[in-house]
Formats: sequence, structure tokens, C-alpha cells
Amino acid sequence: MRTQLIAGSYHHGNTLKLAHVMAEVMHAAVVTPTAVVISTLSTYELIGLGTGIYSAAHHPQLLQLADDMPQGNGAKVFIFSTDGTPRRLVKDEARLRSKMHADHAALRRKLEAKGYTVIAEFNCAGYNTNKFLKLFGGLNQGRPNEEDFRKARAFATDLMTAEHH
Repeated sequence: MRTQLIAGSYHHGNTLKLAHVMAEVMHAAVVTPTAVVISTLSTYELIGLGTGIYSAAHHPQLLQLADDMPQGNGAKVFIFSTDGTPRRLVKDEARLRSKMHADHAALRRKLEAKGYTVIAEFNCAGYNTNKFLKLFGGLNQGRPNEEDFRKARAFATDLMTAEHH
């Protein structure tokens, strides 16, 4: 299946690392939001879009790309992200899923308004040294880690398996 991953990482490379792990499973290329050739998007059977979460939404460059994308006509997309939520303090999976759903809402709405079908969403912790956090060594040091990458591979495998059935 012809797949494109569009990912941006603006501080520590968290989301780009995640994208490359998924791309390996999906045999896909990874491009940044500013390097996407919009005219080629309709040639892909599946498109993944992700960045870190900034102020409860994806990075503005990715949101702008969603605005610039052509009509999707039901084309399948998935959304992914990393965020700085302190996983040592927040371990409740239902709460983390709810936060992911809320953080992905702006991008999801833009894609659905353009006629894309969002088939899945993925999120994991990312190292966060924004603002005053850098004074204390940041949150989620070492994230994404091997367990996050294992989950990302499983997510990508599930997407590819589901698409072939």
C-alpha cells in the first residue's frame, strides 16, 4: 500500500523518531510538513500526519498543511503525536486517550472537513523541556523509548494488516 508519513519535530526530534519507526513497518517515506508536495497526496492510499502537541494541538505548520490539502474524497489518514504530559504522574490510560482525542481535535476536524477519513490515532510521551521545565531537566526524559517504539510498530502493523483485509 502506498503510504506517506508527514511529521514535524521542532525541539528534540520526538515525533520524527516515532514517524521513522512507523515508516519502517509501512515501507513509507517521511517528509516534513513544509516539504510535502501537495499535488502528490492523492497518489497515496494512506497518509499519516503528526507532530508534537503545542498548547493542546498539533504544530501550526501541520495545521496549515491540513488547510492546504486537496479534497480527500474519503481518502484514509491517521494522526499521531508526542506530548509532554508527565507519564510518571498520569498513568491512567483512559485519561491519556481522552487527552489525545482532545489534542488531535483541531487536526481531525480540518481533515474531516476536507473529506478525509481518519482511521486511527496514536500518541506517546515525548521529552519536554519547554519554558521553565528546562531548568529542572524536563519531563519524560528518554521518551519516546523502546516501549513507545514497540507500540508504534504494533500500531503501524495493525494499520497495514487492516488495510489489506
